[in-house]
Amino acid sequence: MNRLPLPGLITAALIFLADQAVKWWVEGPLALRERLQIEVISNFRLTWAENRGVSLGLLSGETPTSRWLLVALTGAIAIAVVVWMWREKARGDVMALGLVLGGALGNILDRISQGYVTDYADLHFGEFRPFMIFNLADAAISIGVLIILARSLLSREKRAEQTA
Repeated sequence: MNRLPLPGLITAALIFLADQAVKWWVEGPLALRERLQIEVISNFRLTWAENRGVSLGLLSGETPTSRWLLVALTGAIAIAVVVWMWREKARGDVMALGLVLGGALGNILDRISQGYVTDYADLHFGEFRPFMIFNLADAAISIGVLIILARSLLSREKRAEQTA
């Protein structure tokens, strides 16, 4: 195994802290739970949502058993990300894995402490919504996964060019 993946762990810690700070802000000072919606700009509003499932509302955690199974599943994924980060040599991939880990930990803490993940970011164009309501942790996970996929595809193409 490589040495401690410090850049990825720092990235994960920063994402986790930022995610929890924003969730505290929308739940506390902004009182979004009571207000339900706050228009920020014409295409973006803060909208209160309690996500009891995972991405796209899949694997609903409505019962205590399913909630804790989701915690276990997402915890296992977070552990796999840590192991991958530890073995990864490419700094860009380590940083992207840090985004995924920090986001996963933020959502896991929500699910443990509240029974749901607090979502609030509502991007829309009229009635069209390219995404469901999400949070900073979700965005970090998605961006991290996209970076890993893009780097994987680009490095594969680069290796193919070098062998040709």
